[in-house]
Formats: sequence, C-alpha cells, structure tokens
Amino acid sequence: MSIKDSTAIVGIGATPYYRRGESLPQSKIELACKAILAACEDAGLSVDEIDGFAYYSGGFDSALIAQTLGIPEITFTATLTGGGGGAAGSVGLAAAGIASGQAEVVVSLMALQQVPDSRFGAAFAAKGGGAYSRPADPQTDFVAPHGLFAPGQMFALLAMRHMHLYGTRREAFAEVAISTRANAVNRPTARFREPLTLDEYFNARMISDPLCLYDYTQENDGAVAVITTSAERARDLRKPPVYVTASAHGAHGRWGQAISWMGMPDEYFVSSGHRPVARAVYERAGVKPADIDVALLYDHFTPMVLMQLEDYGFCEIGEGGPFVEAGNIRFKTGSIPVNTHGGNLSEAYIIGMTHVKEAVEQLRGEAVNQVEDAEFALVTGGPASMPTSALILRR
Repeated sequence: MSIKDSTAIVGIGATPYYRRGESLPQSKIELACKAILAACEDAGLSVDEIDGFAYYSGGFDSALIAQTLGIPEITFTATLTGGGGGAAGSVGLAAAGIASGQAEVVVSLMALQQVPDSRFGAAFAAKGGGAYSRPADPQTDFVAPHGLFAPGQMFALLAMRHMHLYGTRREAFAEVAISTRANAVNRPTARFREPLTLDEYFNARMISDPLCLYDYTQENDGAVAVITTSAERARDLRKPPVYVTASAHGAHGRWGQAISWMGMPDEYFVSSGHRPVARAVYERAGVKPADIDVALLYDHFTPMVLMQLEDYGFCEIGEGGPFVEAGNIRFKTGSIPVNTHGGNLSEAYIIGMTHVKEAVEQLRGEAVNQVEDAEFALVTGGPASMPTSALILRR
C-alpha cells in the first residue's frame, strides 16, 4: 500500500519555547494538550474529531491525553521505536494509520520538559557535569570506559573522522551554526535571535573536540503538534493541505545503536545513518534531490547536517564541508536552503517536530523566511540510533 498523496497535514500548533526548566509550573501533559488545541484551531477542527495518535519518543499516554481533552474515542495509537530519529517518521506513521482506514484524524506530537529530575537526571544537574541519559548496561559499558558518556562526545568522534578522511574544516561546522542563526534572527519564536559571527564561533569554549558551544543543540521546554487527515477531508478545512508524498524510517541493520555502539561498517560510520532511508523516501515520492526546494534537517550537532546533505544526495559523500562553506545552505542565495526556521540550534530543540512545522509553513507560503515557490520539502529525524526517518511533503 502506498501512502503517496493520500493524506495531508492540515494543522500545526505549538506552545512558546522555554529555556530548560522554565516551563514550570505547567506540566508536560499541559504543554502537549495546549499544542494539540492550537493545531486544532489552525486546522479548523474540533478536538472531538481526533481519533488517533502517532508518536516517536517521549512515552506519551494516549489515554491520559484523551481524558484530559475529552476526546470521545481513539481508534489508532502507535509509536515508532527509538528517539528523535523518528520525528519525521511519526507523520508517516499517522499517514499509514489513515490510509489503512484505522483512523481519520491523527496527531503527531512532541512535548519536552527538561526539569532537573527529567532528561539527564538530578545527579547530573547537581554535579554540573556531563552524563549520558541511558542507564548502565553492557552496551553502555562498551563505550563508557573510553570517556564516552554524553551524545556530544560520541558525535565528536564522527566529526573528527570526517575531518580526517575528507579534510573537512571547522569552518564548515561554523557555517552551519552561523547560517542557521541568521535564519532565526527574523523568527519571533526563536530563542536565539542575535547574529552569530565567525569570531564568536571560534572563540566559544570547546566542549568535545572538535565541537564547541555553537555546534551543540539547545535544551528546551515546549510542545509541537501536527494533525494529519485524509486528502479528501483536507480539501474542506481551514488551511491549504500539505500532502504527505512519502515517508520512510529505518537504517542499515548494522547502524544499530549508532553512536552508543560504534560497531557499524566503515562506509556507514562517517555518515548520518540515513542512506537507506534517503533511497527509500526518494523512490516512494518519485523525486530526486534536485526537486527538493527546502530541507529541514535534524540539527542536534552541526557536523550531522553535513553528513545528511551527503546522505540525501545534495552533494557527494565527503564533500559536505566544501558544499556548506560555499554558501549552498543559505536562505535566498543557496542551492538548497536548510533549516529556514533556525532549527534545533537556534529556534528551539523540541526533538525535531519544529522541523515538520516549518515544512508545513513553507509549503503553505506562511513561513517567516519563505522560499519562493516552494513545492517540495524534505524533513528528517535523527541522526540517532535506528530508526532514522524522512518525510517528503508537497504543496
């Protein structure tokens, strides 16, 4: 069964984005429900019409959300395994539920509240140091003795290997951070709106060589919800439909746990883990990289934007550095505008769902940094452990 263009995103909603811990005294479920209600208002739908949920991370309880909002009946609820790698794929999961007749109006959702006893734990906050959020197990014990505790340390290894193999420079990482910040400057919802200069980037403290402060994502609170329904139903709603042309999720089998494993074949080690997903999503959509007008690439660490550009065919493998340094991801002047909303790096880190929201705004013609005549948008989730995911939307 193909989901191509049989469903459409019809509603997007978000709370304000908060600095880590500053969303209190609201609860996480309150943030989630506020975003859902905003998405319903955007779509012109009643909350009573929601009958499905498609998640990817965060451990949400459909029963609790339904009770809180007074939703009469749920007919579909499903979650992709893994974490942020499923961000784009959650919309594909919603589309599959609708196309198969299991639901009519499905919400994809992310709410994040990073209070001290949440994401990294009270002990981490008390010590003021770095720690990986995963509890000790044999897999973690394989990498921890080498000093690999936090994701940034692990991604630093991939970045360093890319530099060693292909001559990639820190200037390329800087360009990702600087261009993304330039996009956030115009966006009222962005948490960082001051321009970032090359000098500021290189003078920033090093956290895990070669990654400095500006190579890292933020830590935020907030929520984003996206509503998908059938293409037929979408035509009668408030906003222009944004069609789900294709979705894919997964990874090469030996990509496995990715950065917390480091046992993948050499050809996949210095990558975003997205190559099989990229091939699948392009094939299902019937498009190629040159057809994509705007790319919303999951940017928890700057080097992974370079590697996704390679894996999705915007440049050759190993050429991400020069491609980015040449200005190709810049809004207005680049060959493929990337993260026109400011991304995880400068707008807000809501584990990838802001990227879906921006794609919808671009294809509706409502974006703050509007790409002229945008017809196709690519959204990615991850890079992370399997599954990574991708979504191609069209107006």
